[in-house]
Amino acid sequence: MKDEELERLYDAHASGLFRYFAAIVKCEADARDLLQELFIKLAREKALLAESEKAWIYRMGHNLAVDWLRRRKTRADYELRSADEVGTMFSAAEDPDAKVLASQLEQALASLPEDQRTVTELKLWQGMTFEEIAETQRIPANTAASRYRYAVDKLRSLLRPLYQELKQET
Repeated sequence: MKDEELERLYDAHASGLFRYFAAIVKCEADARDLLQELFIKLAREKALLAESEKAWIYRMGHNLAVDWLRRRKTRADYELRSADEVGTMFSAAEDPDAKVLASQLEQALASLPEDQRTVTELKLWQGMTFEEIAETQRIPANTAASRYRYAVDKLRSLLRPLYQELKQET
């Protein structure tokens, strides 16, 4: 791949890919390593191999992250990685209620099963369609949509008490 094309891909997708990796591996340093490894692989590619550039690059990233997880001996090792290393996904606000909401939302997202969490990350923060998510994760589009729906339902039930509390205060 030409340097200009690689630079364009980096500018267009690096920050989103980093957040996606961080959501999967729960470690900022590992997410940076995965991002670097992905762009090294991309540099070796001759050309884009799919119609949807975003889905193609995220599928490569997803596969890379899954391989990374498989290299870990047990799921317990993966879960023990400090979620604090990633930093807060949501910017801390001066408003104490916003800080509480951001913290609760981050905890609720972390409580989702990995398959639901990654679909939600791709849908909400990367703005991908269910078709792009399906291509990225090599699952049917209906599966991506149902995982997202289950995640939203779980987040809604987990965050409803906080919402009610905040609503009563105003």
